[in-house]
Amino acid sequence: MENTLIIKPILNDRCDEIIDLILSIQQKEFNLTITINQQPDLLDIETNYHQDGGHFWGAFVGDELVGTIALINCGHNSGCIRKMFVKPEYRGREWGTAQQLLNTLLAFCEQKQITHLYLGTVHQLKAAHRFYERNGFTAIEKAELPTYFPLMLTDNMFFQLHVNQPAAV
Repeated sequence: MENTLIIKPILNDRCDEIIDLILSIQQKEFNLTITINQQPDLLDIETNYHQDGGHFWGAFVGDELVGTIALINCGHNSGCIRKMFVKPEYRGREWGTAQQLLNTLLAFCEQKQITHLYLGTVHQLKAAHRFYERNGFTAIEKAELPTYFPLMLTDNMFFQLHVNQPAAV
């Protein structure tokens, strides 16, 4: 059972684990100079993600948090993907962690009639860009984002997906 990957909702009782996972990847793996002070949303998952019709999921192997993905409901049948992070040893096709997280988010979007997804990322995360493109996302310019998109100061690349279009995998 301990080699089984399970995707389930995350609430505030897991904030410390979420912060440890995300900051470790951002700071140690990608040498990004981002701190928890620049991501206060991680200190209150329930208010920042669940409260307004969004969601936050974790990928678990046993009780270990190995990946995250979150959705902010932006209104206008639109959502913003945030906090897509997977521990290095759980990346790739063998585990399929990122794909399972994204599939869970997309199923949620279908249930909630969210038809447009947007996300911001940084240019260093090349493998993530390829993952999004394989899943039907297209790169867009910052100026093409809707006015209601919640910008993060660190983001310098942006993607969009029309959810009702089948993704090419």
